[in-house]
Amino acid sequence: MIAAKPNSLVARLSAPPIPSVVAWSREYKGGKGPLIDLSQAVPGYPAHPEMLRLLGEAAGQQAMTGYGPIEGEPLLRKTYAAHLAALYGADISAGNIHMTAGCNQAFMCTAIALARAGDTVALTNPFYFNHDTTLSMLGIGRRLVDCDPAGGFLPDLNSAESALAAGAKMLAVVTPNNPTGAVYPPSLLHELFALCRKYGAWLILDETYRDFLGENYGRPHSLLSEPAWENTLVLLYSFSKSFCIPGHRLGAITAGPKLVAEIAKVMDNMQICAPRSAQIAVASAIPALAEWRAGNQLEIARRAEALRLVFSGLPDWEIAAIGAYFAFVRHPYADKSSSEVAEKLAKESGIVCLPGAYFGERQEGYLRLAFANADVASIGLLSERLR
Repeated sequence: MIAAKPNSLVARLSAPPIPSVVAWSREYKGGKGPLIDLSQAVPGYPAHPEMLRLLGEAAGQQAMTGYGPIEGEPLLRKTYAAHLAALYGADISAGNIHMTAGCNQAFMCTAIALARAGDTVALTNPFYFNHDTTLSMLGIGRRLVDCDPAGGFLPDLNSAESALAAGAKMLAVVTPNNPTGAVYPPSLLHELFALCRKYGAWLILDETYRDFLGENYGRPHSLLSEPAWENTLVLLYSFSKSFCIPGHRLGAITAGPKLVAEIAKVMDNMQICAPRSAQIAVASAIPALAEWRAGNQLEIARRAEALRLVFSGLPDWEIAAIGAYFAFVRHPYADKSSSEVAEKLAKESGIVCLPGAYFGERQEGYLRLAFANADVASIGLLSERLR
C-alpha cells in the first residue's frame, strides 16, 4: 500500500506564523501585568457604530444571500473608484476595480493572473510573509530586492533592477511597509515604476496601510496619472484596517480593465464573489465615515510617538523603521535568534510580537511590533518590560 502525499509545494511551508506566536503567549502567567499583543495587525479600537449598523442592515437583506457580480458590487466599485480618483487626481472608473475577500486574496488573484509556475517574482527583503508563501505554493520563484537598514529599509534601485533584468515578471512592494513600517517616497515609487516599465514587468503596489500615512502627507504617488499606467501597475488595498472589519474580509484591486477581466477568471474559481453585505456597507461608509477615519489616523500617530518615547529610554534597543502600523525593532541579543527573543518576550514578559526571521533573509536581529494594536497606555508598559 502506498500512502498518498499532500502537495509538496504546500507541505514544505511552515505553519501559519500568527497562531504559532500567539501559542507562546498562552504560557504567560501574567506576572508583569496584562498581555500586550503586538503580533497580528488588527485595529486597536472598535468599528464605528454606524459601520456596524450598515453591516447589519445589509446582511439582513434577502438579496445578499445570493451570488453577486464576480468583479464586485457595482455600487462599491463606483464609490471606491471615485474615492481613488479624488485621492490621486486621476481618471479612475468602476471598470478599473475588482473586489476580493481581503488583500491576501487580492495578491493571490493578481499573482495567478500575471505569473505561472516556474516564473520568478521579485519581493523586497524583508517581505510580507503571505506574499512569499503565496508564491511558494504556486511554484513561482522568488528573487529578493535588498532594503538597506541604514536607509530606513527602502528598496535599493540597483538590486531591484538586477531582479528585473534577470527576468522577474513582477515586483511586489508594500507601502507603508509590512513589516518595517517604512513609507516609500513618491519619487522612489516612480523610479520602481519606470524600472518595471523598462523591463516589461508589473509593479504590484500593496497599499493596505495607505490611510495611515501621516497627517498632511499628501498624495501617496502620481503613478495613476502616468500614460498607459495600466500596462505596468496594479494597486492592492484592504478595507480591514481603516474600517475595523477584518473579519468581513474585503479588499480591492485597481488595474486596467483588461487585467480586471483576467482576474475575474481567477476569482470565479477561487471565491466567485467577495462578501456582498460588507461591500454594500462599505460603499456607504466610505463617504459617511471619512472624518472618523481621519481621526483614527491621528490616533495611530499618537501610538507611534508613544513607542518612540519608550525606545528613547532603552539604549540597548533601536527602532530601525516605523510608520503607519508597524515598527521594525533591533533587539540587543546578538547571540539569540529572533524567534528565541520573541518566544521569551511572550512567555516571560507578556509581549507578543513577530520574529524578524519570519520576513526574510538576514532579519534575525529584528522584531516586528504591530504597535497600532495597543493604546498609548499599553505601549507605555513596554518600557519596564523590555528594560
